[in-house]
Amino acid sequence: MDRDVVLNKLESLRRCIGRIVEKTPASSDVLADDYDLQDIIVLNLERAVQACVDIGLHVVSEKEIPVPDTMARTFEALKQANILNETTAVRMIKAVGFRNTAVHAYQDIDWEIVYRIATEHLDDFRDFSRQIQAAIQ
Repeated sequence: MDRDVVLNKLESLRRCIGRIVEKTPASSDVLADDYDLQDIIVLNLERAVQACVDIGLHVVSEKEIPVPDTMARTFEALKQANILNETTAVRMIKAVGFRNTAVHAYQDIDWEIVYRIATEHLDDFRDFSRQIQAAIQ
């Protein structure tokens, strides 16, 4: 595993989270009415999820376990390899579900859910990052 690649992707993840924090408005109503904020937040959530998948696949490739065949199974594999705990794996699998909705059914996005992700679930990405960093030390 190229540790520098993982560290660079973790930095990209950190920037995505920072951008979400910076642009999240004071209420879901504001988000629902502001197309620019919607785009910035959703794009950075998509990027954050993709960064986590990329990191996960990079780490899994070093383990003697089958390569996952879906984005969500990447986090199951990391849990089975004792790299992620159960809680983080489940939350990241849910993040993939959100990402899939954002990419494939953007018009169906519930802005209250996006707001809750941006205000209550960014620690899921931070927990992922901490657990990955611990695994690559």
